[in-house]
Amino acid sequence: MEIRDRILKDLMPRKFGVKSYIWLSFLGILIVASLVAYAIQLKEGLIVTDMRDYALWGVYISNFVFFVAISLVGSLITAILRITGAHWRTPLVRISEIIAVAAIIMAGLTIIIDMGRPDRLFNLFLHGRLQSPIIWDVVVITTYLVISLLLLYYPLLPDFALIKNHYPEGSRARKWYARLSLNWKGTADQKARHRRAIRILSILIIPVAFGIHTVTAWLFATTYRPGWDSSNFGPYFIAGAFVAGAGAVVVVMYILRESHQLKQYITDFHFDRMARLLVLLCLVYIYFNINEYLVPAYKNTVDEAVHLEELFVGEYAALFWMIIIGSLFIPVLVMVFPKGRKPLPVFFMGILVVIGAWWKRYLIVTPTLLHPFLPIEGVPESWHHYFPTTLEWIVTIGTSAMALLIMTFLVRFLPIIPVEKTIENETSKISNLLEQDE
Repeated sequence: MEIRDRILKDLMPRKFGVKSYIWLSFLGILIVASLVAYAIQLKEGLIVTDMRDYALWGVYISNFVFFVAISLVGSLITAILRITGAHWRTPLVRISEIIAVAAIIMAGLTIIIDMGRPDRLFNLFLHGRLQSPIIWDVVVITTYLVISLLLLYYPLLPDFALIKNHYPEGSRARKWYARLSLNWKGTADQKARHRRAIRILSILIIPVAFGIHTVTAWLFATTYRPGWDSSNFGPYFIAGAFVAGAGAVVVVMYILRESHQLKQYITDFHFDRMARLLVLLCLVYIYFNINEYLVPAYKNTVDEAVHLEELFVGEYAALFWMIIIGSLFIPVLVMVFPKGRKPLPVFFMGILVVIGAWWKRYLIVTPTLLHPFLPIEGVPESWHHYFPTTLEWIVTIGTSAMALLIMTFLVRFLPIIPVEKTIENETSKISNLLEQDE
């Protein structure tokens, strides 16, 4: 009982303090600014952006692909580590699920933002054709969101029941947590069904998660453009998504560890394990990058040569090499050593990985569109270049602020670390120690 009370006290959802309200105000300002900018875009049309007939996908689609990539973290940590029985996952699964839910919600909203006529959104559902990869994307995103929400909510049932008892009888918080717990009693039958349901969801989300990233890759690969004409795009996108998702986890887990005083539960050991995993994922992604650029460079067709020249030595070269070196090679070189796998270095490497992951999506989208196989004759010179307008940046930053706001509210009302599972692990450790002493 003492262990249970201590862990429950440590892991209870925390009320917002002064710093939290400052953070919420900051996010609120960014979101209001983005709503104003989007209202201007709705009124004036996409002409207020720098997108034209060449760069018909701009920073919004880059942002969409980034959110889709970050959302893979839900299946990476929650599903795969659950199925493989990695016990060190316990403090990380809830964090991963929260990131995944926030990211996939904003991925869907970002697609709407990119539409010149969002009022025609329902036409996708009413008149969509199954031959279109866009319809495939709508289907898998919706499915992935539903399973991600279930995978976040269902493991919370025993935790809600524990938290409910922490509040006095008749209080509003006790009533809400009681309803959310769905009458959880912790019986043997309930626990068996609970474990089975979570395992089924964990298995289901893996092919769906792989599907959403593969279909997103096909949106590009089925469009005839230099740089996208690749059968490698599906696994290339998945490998990149694993890297981005793992980077996001280490960043968020460090921030929550410091802000919620969770060093006893999110330990150096967890950062070490995540750093090792991130090194492996970065190496795999480096391999796919070599494949993605080496083969067209070897064939050296005229159109591919122009595209690669822009990336390697041209207009986008500085950004390209900063991404490759700064967000892939440097994290590997730092975290391959034990001192580099301590919490603070891993946190900074995670930031590099996440920033690099966003700009990497920008490079996948933009340079390719500016060099089509069939150029349009007599277009203005400005159409051959693209860089987001101030309005596009404001809207894009607003979507990130909204994702952070969703995560902030989920962290406020949900236990960041699974309470019941942590109690079980602690009790099991003590029992094992007692048995060894005997």
